[in-house]
Amino acid sequence: MRDCPRLFISPAHVAPMAVDVLFDLDPGQAHYLGTVMRQQAGAVVEVFNARDGAWRGVIEHLRRDRCRIRVVEQTRAPVATPGLCLVFAPLKRDATETVIRMGTELGVTRFRPVVTERTNTHRINADRLNSIATEAAEQCERLDVPAIDPLAPLPTVLSQWPDDTALFAALERRPKVAAPPAPHVGDGVLIGPEGGFSPREHEMLCRQAFVRPLSLGALVLRADTAAAAALALVGSGLKALCGKTS
Repeated sequence: MRDCPRLFISPAHVAPMAVDVLFDLDPGQAHYLGTVMRQQAGAVVEVFNARDGAWRGVIEHLRRDRCRIRVVEQTRAPVATPGLCLVFAPLKRDATETVIRMGTELGVTRFRPVVTERTNTHRINADRLNSIATEAAEQCERLDVPAIDPLAPLPTVLSQWPDDTALFAALERRPKVAAPPAPHVGDGVLIGPEGGFSPREHEMLCRQAFVRPLSLGALVLRADTAAAAALALVGSGLKALCGKTS
């Protein structure tokens, strides 16, 4: 199935998948298959979502922005993804998109963009970021697409954070990268803006019982690089906890 197009199908827009079920793609996906991928009727595709798993499908009809798929067989059963939240300050457009893409590839199930005192970007394009997350999920072969929350102030997110889950915050610089304590499903990672958190925010974070300081080494990392490094540390612990392998 690696050589055929892979498409996320929202469970809200299609009945539960089963052999010989027929459904229509949205116009954007139909255009992608016909114009970008040069597919034709009879071609094989893979369709997926967290509810149904992954299924092999065949293009029954394809013309411009219309495409009908017939479901043939299941190739992967649904698998629950360990909950992992990334709380991050939006960056310049390309860097924010990089964070969404890499976060999706590294197992984030929920993105929570926050406004900090040093945040330079106070708006996000939710539709664009959802599209980036969907494309990344299609490419990395995960079955679900992470949720992206509306932009909110950092104090608001902290006030809503569950006391029984940890928030690993990149606050410390040490000569060596420090592995975090064993994470639990639902824990999160917090990455600040370029320039880091303000002294007042740093103090506020250190007062929260659920915040766990996380060191990414002695070097100063770009915010998008720091996000990937922190997610790799915490995410690997989650995989081990859930008995998964990379």
